[in-house]
Amino acid sequence: MLHQQKLRFSTTGRGTYDITKQISEAIEKSGIKSGICHIFLQHTSASLILCENADNTVREDLNAYMSRLVKDGDSLYKHKVEGLDDMAAHIRTVLTQSSLSIPVHKGKSDLGLWQGIFLWEHRTNSHKRNIAITIMGE
Repeated sequence: MLHQQKLRFSTTGRGTYDITKQISEAIEKSGIKSGICHIFLQHTSASLILCENADNTVREDLNAYMSRLVKDGDSLYKHKVEGLDDMAAHIRTVLTQSSLSIPVHKGKSDLGLWQGIFLWEHRTNSHKRNIAITIMGE
């Protein structure tokens, strides 16, 4: 059995956005009891992460680390079409991931106790982000 759908999220700028609930709802509505849920972000300046969901400071620390690692407006960058954060956002996406696969067990996402699914916006301004979900199984 195969189920596909798209979700759209609004961000308010750089940071992480918990999308676990929306992904879990999509899995439950699919009717698939056992299989895999593939989540694909259709953008090049944001990413998906599987991260701790109990302590927000984990994601704050990730943002702080990434800001140190990949600086906005670095003089090394030639690509500045959409502003000083443009190329930095692309690099951050390449260093992270654009897709995740989550197991489906008994009709639900089979995440670990402290795991959550997050959209990580790398741009400083708000954006609309599209995610394609494919759930396969029986």
